[in-house]
Amino acid sequence: MLNWHFFFTAMLFVYGRILSQRLVNTVTSDKFLYQFVSSLIKYHMVICYFLYISGFVWFILTLKKKMYKYQFSQYAWTHMILIVVFAQSSFTVASIFEGIFWFLLPASLIVINDIAAYIFGFFFGRTPLIKLSPKKTWEGFIGASVATITSAFVLANIMGRFQWLTCPRKDLATGWLHCDPGPLFKPESFPLPGWLPWKEITILPVQWHALCLGLFASIIAPFGGFFASGFKRAFKIKDFGDSIPGHGGITDRMDCQMVMAVFAYIYHQSFIVPQSFRVEMILEQILTALTYEEQKALYMKLGEILQERLFGQS
Repeated sequence: MLNWHFFFTAMLFVYGRILSQRLVNTVTSDKFLYQFVSSLIKYHMVICYFLYISGFVWFILTLKKKMYKYQFSQYAWTHMILIVVFAQSSFTVASIFEGIFWFLLPASLIVINDIAAYIFGFFFGRTPLIKLSPKKTWEGFIGASVATITSAFVLANIMGRFQWLTCPRKDLATGWLHCDPGPLFKPESFPLPGWLPWKEITILPVQWHALCLGLFASIIAPFGGFFASGFKRAFKIKDFGDSIPGHGGITDRMDCQMVMAVFAYIYHQSFIVPQSFRVEMILEQILTALTYEEQKALYMKLGEILQERLFGQS
């Protein structure tokens, strides 16, 4: 029960921060729900903190003689799992809300890298790569890197042409997505040399960013698999599970995905999202920090300012 309590608290804290603005946008039309949700968001961090403290006190009160080592190891394991698995996995959800493209492309690159490394290693592998995974070879690693980076450039062009993949989700509704794709997903033409049969090539600007994702998926993300291999060797187990015959369990397939999900979200926030005040950011501060009456006053004042500017220009 205590482990589930910490899991619920972590889920409330992480997803509360991710979904807060979307939840507000969903219930804006209902005054009661809007005020209720706004209050929850305003005191979200306090609620989560006291839930965690209550779990901490609960843990201290349940300590028993001759069980101290086991109980403290369980406490440490719970926090380790929440940090390594749950916290990293939450970045996947955050990326999906920024557009399914930012989840599907990185996840696909990990799968491609995994398959390509196996194929190149099987046919050309001669030189061992790392002692933790004796079957991994330099030939497989290099071949998979080339295949993954190339696939990233091509897949970004294909996926970037579908609005339902590129549009961010601003609320929790289930309707079909339509939006202005933005400059990243608008094709640009580049002329080719005259000796080629094609006169020009069409490239989406997001394809250049996809090369960075492909490079990370090729070089850094596999270390998530090496970490999992070392972890399994430390506890003398072959796989984390057996739900997938011949491949272990779900966790065995997700070790690199979690590392990639964190990078994809951080890359998107650092290099894709404009580093300036956004309408969504300002709106979230207004909805969470101001009372309903203050928001009405701000609305009236903003309307007066815009009317004055409109009449001044005319």
